[in-house]
Formats: sequence, C-alpha cells, structure tokens
Amino acid sequence: MIKVVISGSGLFVPPYSVSNQELVESYNSFVDLYNQQHAALIDSGEKAALVYSTSEFIEKASGIKSRYVMVKEGILDPNIMMPLISDQPSEELSLQASMGIAAAKDALAQAQVNAEDIDLIIVACAYTQRAYPAIAIEIQQALGTKGFAYDMLVACSSATFAIVSAMNAIKGGTANRVLVINPELTSPQSNFKDRDSHFIFGDVATAVVVERQDLAQTEHAFNILSTSCMTDYSNNIRSNFGFVNRCDPENSATADKLFHQQGRKVFKELLPMIYQHLDNQFADEQIKPEEFKRLWLHQANINMNMFVVKKLLGDDVEPQTAPIVLDEFANTASAGSVIAFNKYSDDFETGDLGLLCSFGAGYSIGSIVLEKC
Repeated sequence: MIKVVISGSGLFVPPYSVSNQELVESYNSFVDLYNQQHAALIDSGEKAALVYSTSEFIEKASGIKSRYVMVKEGILDPNIMMPLISDQPSEELSLQASMGIAAAKDALAQAQVNAEDIDLIIVACAYTQRAYPAIAIEIQQALGTKGFAYDMLVACSSATFAIVSAMNAIKGGTANRVLVINPELTSPQSNFKDRDSHFIFGDVATAVVVERQDLAQTEHAFNILSTSCMTDYSNNIRSNFGFVNRCDPENSATADKLFHQQGRKVFKELLPMIYQHLDNQFADEQIKPEEFKRLWLHQANINMNMFVVKKLLGDDVEPQTAPIVLDEFANTASAGSVIAFNKYSDDFETGDLGLLCSFGAGYSIGSIVLEKC
C-alpha cells in the first residue's frame, strides 16, 4: 500500500491591503452617486434607493476586517469599482501564474524538493483568468517541472479536491510528487457595487507538495489518512461569467456575471450537509472529533465556521483549535483552509491529527484527515 503525505506548504500574500473602512467609504460614495443619478426613478418607486454599508455590519456579518488584492487601483474609485488590471501580452507571465509560482517556491522549499522532482502540477482555484493554455502548464514551463499539468475548478473546494486528485495520481502510479497550487485571484469577480458581497473576497495564493511517504525528506510531513469529497448541485452560489456571454451583448456585463449568492439559503442548506459529511467520514474511520488537535476550515464566514466547530466539538473550544484567518485575508475561496494549515501546523507532534476541510459553491465539500509523521 502506497502511503501519501503533504510534505510542504507555501503562501503568497499580495502587495496591497484594503480595510473595511476603505471599502465602506468607497461604497457609500458610490451609493450617493447612484441615488443622485436615479433620483427621479427612486422618487416614483420604479427603483429602490441603495443604502449605506458600515464596517460594523461587515465585521458582524462575516468576521472580515481586511483583505489583500493584487491590484488596488480602481477598486476604491466610486466611478470604477473594480481592479484596473491591464491586458498582458501572451508572451508575458500571467498574473495568476506569477502568484502561483511564488507560493509554489515556498512549498517546494519547505518540502526540500526541487522543481524538477515534480511529476504533476494541479492548479486548483475558483476562477482561472483564461480557458487555455492551462495556467498549470504555464507554471510547469516557468518552474521547469516534469510530467504533466492541468487546471481544475471546484470553487471553494478546489484545494481539497486537488489534494485528493494528487493522492490518487500517486497511488495510481501516474506521479510520485505533485504540486497543488491555488492562485486565488478573486477581486476581478467581486461586485464592489453590491452591499451584501462587496467585502467578501480577497486575493492570495497557496501551494502544497503531495508525495509518496517513502520519498519525503522533511520534518513537516503529514500523512493523508482519509479523504472524502461530495457535490450536490445548487444555484445559491453562482457566477455566470464565461465566453458565451459575448453572444448576448445586452446582458454581457450584468451583475449576475460576477459572484452572487443567496446567503441565508446557503447557510441553511450547506451547513447540515457539512457536519453530516464529516460525521460519516469520522464514523468510517472510527475517529472522534475531539481527537483532532486542529481544524483547518474553509474561511468564508466566521459564523459558518463557528457553527461547524460547535456542532463537532461543543461550545468550549479554544481559538487555536479552529484558527481564523479570514479577519486578515477575507474569503480567499479554496485557499482559506490551506492558509490556516500553513500558519498553524508547526506545533504538531508525531501522531497528532488535524482536519483540512473546505466547502462552498456546487455545493461541494472536501475533507482530509491528516496525521503528523
């Protein structure tokens, strides 16, 4: 039986930070402009006036205090409200590839692995900036890895699903070492004109090295003991952006082409699925939740995280048991749980158990039980 480990992780933090207060001031200026522009229709009842946002509302609703972005220019301009990312020549390294490479080098260094030792690269994230050639193949060329590479999109569960795919490739004999990279460039898909979602996302990149246990050379390695993935179709978290949009010019730039969700439905429907999914996995593996030293959970919303933690472990849970990083990073799609793993795993000793879990659009849930080697 081939055993598989995560032997290194990496984190790339973008150069710019945006606070809640900055976002609120920008959004409220946009509200003033919108309401002035549509005053007649608002007075007649044909349109509803937009209302202000506040930092207090954002933090209470989400736990988010700030977020990182690759490009800050344009986001806070009430006449623009999006990052002004210039079109790049095809010969230049793409923005996502540059993010992914930075995180990948970090992970390779921790795993004490050279790029040429990698057989497979999987770029797994919520969005890729183009359909083809794959961002993963671009990174493969830039890093000088061997074998093959591909992109995969499973929204906020992309990282855990990709780790499972990496493990399966190793157990199936098609690779010995896999680099899983999550270059989450979410800001271009954020609707900064929407009060309910303008604060949710941030940019970041994470990476992990997944390899055969007998090849691992580092003290950072964690055995992959158990994996479980599931999906269940829902429209409650959705983005309709795609190449077909150009075929309907009148609707090609409407708000549904950006991230949008029905938050209450997501909370009501997805949370029971998460803890039922985990209950089933733990029962199959004969593991009790209290045996875990740490839960590295998806970082979408602090209220969702606390609900899952309390359902599994009860009310008296120490903060370090399920660390929160979304206050600084916001929702970074699939990268959130990997950020938590990267920042809060150094204190593990041999035999300690941890749970890496992500969930989101699809619906999708991916969970991985790890044991410190």
